[in-house]
Amino acid sequence: MTETTADVLAEVRGQVGFITLNRPKAINALSLGMVRALLAQLLAWQHDDKVLAVAIRGSHKEGVFGHFCAGGDIRFLHAAGSTGNPELEDFFTEEYALNHLIFNYPKPYIAFMDGIVMGGGMGISQGASLRIVTEKTKMAMPETVIGLFPDVGGGYFLSRCPGHVGEWLALTGDTITAADAIAFKLADAYLPTAEQGALWEALATQSFADGQAVQAFAQARTQAQAPGTVRSTADIDRVFALPTVQAIIDTLEADGSEWAQSTAAALRKRSPLMLHVVLEQIRRARGMDVASDLRMERDMVRHCFYLRPGQSETVEGVRALAVDKDHNPQWNPPRIEEVSEELWRAFFVSPWPAHSHPLAMLKDA
Repeated sequence: MTETTADVLAEVRGQVGFITLNRPKAINALSLGMVRALLAQLLAWQHDDKVLAVAIRGSHKEGVFGHFCAGGDIRFLHAAGSTGNPELEDFFTEEYALNHLIFNYPKPYIAFMDGIVMGGGMGISQGASLRIVTEKTKMAMPETVIGLFPDVGGGYFLSRCPGHVGEWLALTGDTITAADAIAFKLADAYLPTAEQGALWEALATQSFADGQAVQAFAQARTQAQAPGTVRSTADIDRVFALPTVQAIIDTLEADGSEWAQSTAAALRKRSPLMLHVVLEQIRRARGMDVASDLRMERDMVRHCFYLRPGQSETVEGVRALAVDKDHNPQWNPPRIEEVSEELWRAFFVSPWPAHSHPLAMLKDA
């Protein structure tokens, strides 16, 4: 049985449902159509007794694997946010519902996180029961670069990283590789790139007693650790445990080390407003389940586009990075020191009563 849309390929082979993200020219960036195709397919397979488990991978210009998913389609976000296209609202509601389904999927869900895994790509892989990285994995939640926040459940999964790694990754958007991903609890296992194809094919041709047997088979062919050294988190934990964005930037700028100076310089390029929002997001999310975190993020993303009409940090950030490509976003306020508490706290006020929230139906298993 094969079901194909242009950008999402889905088929059942043997006892496993296989999904290939097939938009390589955009590094498999998720469109609304792709979100809908993924959600429909996973909903269909969750009650199909012939499908014991699901495996998902990306593709690149020369074939399969290579890159997983670079995130959401930010050009669409800019266009929709600039013109009032109501599909913007649909995109986030349906994407977050997809993220929630994956976190609560009743069958093993195996994510082959090769190459670029960022933003929305993290949202469709962090909830996997087996998260496999390779020597080519480049993982990040770089949303503050475009005046957004690490959404798609980012508050939940980043806040579960050890120490204050979550705050560091969320605020800076820094990229990590396989060894760090496993150490920071953002991946479960390592598989050399060259071995992915053989495991994918084996999942299609073996006979399995149940879903757990599928996962055990896959896990047995991976390694618990990835090659390379794991980054020390002593400085990260010391700085990113501080109570405010101002305290973090002041401490970094007073520290003469190369890491502190480069980290401070990176933060100075991000949206000052969204840095304050993101720090609060990660800390609130530590006490939330997935459903509650996604509802909070749905509130936040609504405010990203509509809190200040004509002054969306996200629309401006995408413009500077991907549309005009001048890499000179005009943030408002322009400096960390100028962000009022009233302004960032407004992002955590829900526009909806609880019973009418667009994600009111989400419940964790």
